Order: sequence, then C-alpha cells, then structure tokens
Amino acid sequence: MATSAATAVATCRLFSFNPASLSPLRRRPSFLFPALAPTLFPSPLNSASRSAHSTTLSPQPPPSSSGRRPRPNVVDVLEERGLLESVTSENLRSACSSGSGLRVYCGFDPTAESLHLGNLLGIIVLSWFRRCGHRTVALLGGATARVGDPSGKSLERPELDLETLERNTAGIAATVTRILGKGGDGDDDDDGDGSFVILNNYDWWKDVKLLDFLKRVGRYARVGTMVAKESVKKRLESEQGMSYTEFTYQLLQGYDFLHLFQNEGINVQIGGSDQWGNITAGTELIRKILQLEGAYGLTFPLLLKSDGTKFGKSEDGAIWLSPSMLSPYKFYQYFFSVPDTDIIRFLKVLTFLEIEEINEIEKDMKRPGYMPNTAQRRLAEEVTRFVHGEDGLQEALKATEALRPGAETKLDWKTIEGIAEDVPSCSLNYDDVLNCSLVDLSVLAGLMESKSAARRLLKQGGMYLNNGRVDGESKRIEAEDIVDGKVLLLSAGKKNKVVVRIS
Repeated sequence: MATSAATAVATCRLFSFNPASLSPLRRRPSFLFPALAPTLFPSPLNSASRSAHSTTLSPQPPPSSSGRRPRPNVVDVLEERGLLESVTSENLRSACSSGSGLRVYCGFDPTAESLHLGNLLGIIVLSWFRRCGHRTVALLGGATARVGDPSGKSLERPELDLETLERNTAGIAATVTRILGKGGDGDDDDDGDGSFVILNNYDWWKDVKLLDFLKRVGRYARVGTMVAKESVKKRLESEQGMSYTEFTYQLLQGYDFLHLFQNEGINVQIGGSDQWGNITAGTELIRKILQLEGAYGLTFPLLLKSDGTKFGKSEDGAIWLSPSMLSPYKFYQYFFSVPDTDIIRFLKVLTFLEIEEINEIEKDMKRPGYMPNTAQRRLAEEVTRFVHGEDGLQEALKATEALRPGAETKLDWKTIEGIAEDVPSCSLNYDDVLNCSLVDLSVLAGLMESKSAARRLLKQGGMYLNNGRVDGESKRIEAEDIVDGKVLLLSAGKKNKVVVRIS
C-alpha cells in the first residue's frame, strides 16, 4: 500500500527508533518457526520496508520526576466515563499503574476514504491512554481491508480495488494524524516524543506466504473456538452464510497483535465491543505461539442512543470525520441536535471535560431558568474542536451565526458556501440578478411560491437579504449586495433559506 513520499510527509509524523528499547521484549527472541521469522522480525532500521503510512515507535521515556501529580489509571477513567465494556484480564488495571507505560493500538480498516463517527470512540480511547502517559498506535488495515471484517455485518463487504484502497488509506491517515497528531492534552505534538504513530499492516502481510501461515499459525487456531465467535455465529445463521475469506479475518487480526507485540512492544489492543472475538484471537495466539503473558485486550461499548439505535447516522448518511466529506458546520449541528436524554452520557464518552463539570451541567439542566440547548452547545463545541481543531470550530460557529437571520456577523463568500450544502441553492446569471426586485428574485430562486406571498412577508418584516432585514418591497439587488461578487443568501423567516450563486 505504498503511497508517495509527499503524502507520507503530509499525513504522518516520523519518530526516532531504538530497537534495544522496546518493551516488554528487549531482545529478538529465537522464533519457533524460522519460515515466518522474516515477517515477524523485519529489520526495524530498514525504513524502506515500511509503507508511506507507517512510522516507527520511539522508546518509552522514564517516568517524570518533576513533581507533578501522578496521572490517573486509564482503566479507572474509562470505567467512570462509561467507556469500558470488557478487558481480557484485570491485570491490565495494575499494569496501567506500573509507571513504565504501555503501548496501545487500535485498528482502522480503510474501507472508506474517511473515518466516521463510529470510529471516533476508538480515537477517544486512544487519546485517553495517551493523556494517562501511555503510547498509542493507529494501525491502518491496508492488508485486512482486502478481506473485510465480518463483525457487525449482515453481508460480505464489497471487494476494493488497489487504487481505492490507496486513496482510502491516505485519507484515513490524514484524518487520524489531524486528530491524534496533538499532544495528550490536545495541543500540537511538536516535541517529537513519538507518543503517537501510524502503522500499516500491509507492511508485514505482503511477505507472508499462505502455506507458511497455515503451518505455523493456523495449527494453533481451533475451529470450534473460531465458529463460536459471535460475529461468526450470526453470519453462519444468516441466509447468505459466510465465505472462507471472512472466516479467516479473526486470524489475520490476531496475527497483527502477535506481530506488534513481538516487534513493536505493543501490549494492548482496543476496539469496540463487536471486536472482542478478534481481539481475543490475538491474545490467544500470543500465549500459544510465543508462550508469553502480558498481552491485553480492552473493548468499549458501541455508540448508541438511548433508544438502542446507533448514534452516528443522519438523514444524509454517515457522520464523517473528514472536513472534505462533511463540513465542520454540519458536524457541529449534528451534535447540537442531540436530545436531552442522551446529552450527559455523550458528554462523558465523547469529551474530555472533568466529570465534576459534567455533573454540574446535569444539575444546571434541572434548575429553573436553564437555557435550552446549553449542554448541547457545549457538547458540539468540545467534539468539533477535538475532531476539526480550533479553526474548524470557529468555521462551524461562524456558519451557525450566518444562518441566523438578523445576525450582525458580516457574511463572506466562504461562509455562505460552507452552509450551501445544507440549504437549497440555485445558480442565476449576473445580469438576471442585478437590478432585479427582491420580490421577483425570491420567486425566481424558489424561496417563495408567489409574488403576493413575498410581498406579504416583506410587510411582516420576515424577509432577509444576506441576514439583513428588508422592510420594503421596492428593494432591488445592487452590485454591493452580491457577496464577494459570487453569492446571495435569501431568507424567509428563520428557517427557510436559499443560496443564490451568481454565474
């Protein structure tokens, strides 16, 4: 899945690497199966063997002696916030407090050009590990996406061509880097400490031969155990059934964990609750093949609304994390519309606000005089800032203000275009618009059904041009009304709007 070097520089941070520092394995042990040794032990100093979306792990720094208060146990934090579903061993809790720091990864198969809201919990849990002093890895499934994870799917995923996989991998790498390329406290990670990296599992899978894999790894996989996995059972009971390709997916993901455990010192895999079977496949392979303990799995609940349906879908489809696929404004608005019944739980799982502050917000919602949607506004601001940064949040706030008739915010072309996908729009020639009466233009653009209805609304004070109220029906469009010479925003009341593009 190699991409251009320019793309790699744009989407990944490169970190120093000291192979002698990897823990818990500080040496390259003699592997039981020489045929697979090249794939389980690639030379860590050979950067050419890594894809453009892979970086290397740098050594874990010693615990700080600066006198700062100790960081909280991340398992306790996740449990308190409702982000903990299951762990493979309670020993993980004590390992998180050992002081040496863990290395944690979450996998993201590039089945689309962007991650979506369902993937956000994985990024948030990775960020919590990082904030608590551990190192984090985003693993791009350049290899596993060619197979397709059957978990949670009623049908087999469509096969992706190599060009699509390449494009998707680059897009997801850019999204993950934009979000997690900040320090544990949310600031830009300019210190180069390597606490976050991106790897691509195609780097090791491209050299694995089927016969070697079946002989050296497949012999440790028990078919009965594999069939008993929930994701497999559901598919086997379905009308379509399950292909052998999909059936082997859990072994591929399990082998990823084994590879990362042994070669990168990664000892924790996280994922949604539907990934439990795939995660435990990895811990079992590590225990059986390497005969070592110290590999842990942790799952978090799926993001659901209070009625049990998935949170993360809108009328227009998935809530994407890439601004090129969903504007920060529309992303912000989705969270602003969360019902009161879900708001406190979402503040806990989707933001990094202190629990005490969230409890205060909950109390405020029950007090007389509470301003409706105050909690929703805080949720939308926090999540938008985390995903799109401060600039993205300001863009969303500006567009939100622009949609409020009578707002004093001066509109520009970029702001109006930012909301154009969320309101009706049309294109008209410059000569047809200049000197056209507002009454005629409102009908021509489809804002009003008739000229008489437009005149009535004008008399009632409900017609707006670029958010400014128009009081008389004699108003005609002048050159200075056309924002940056490109667009107009017409509004009938607070909700009905039309963007007029000038061509």
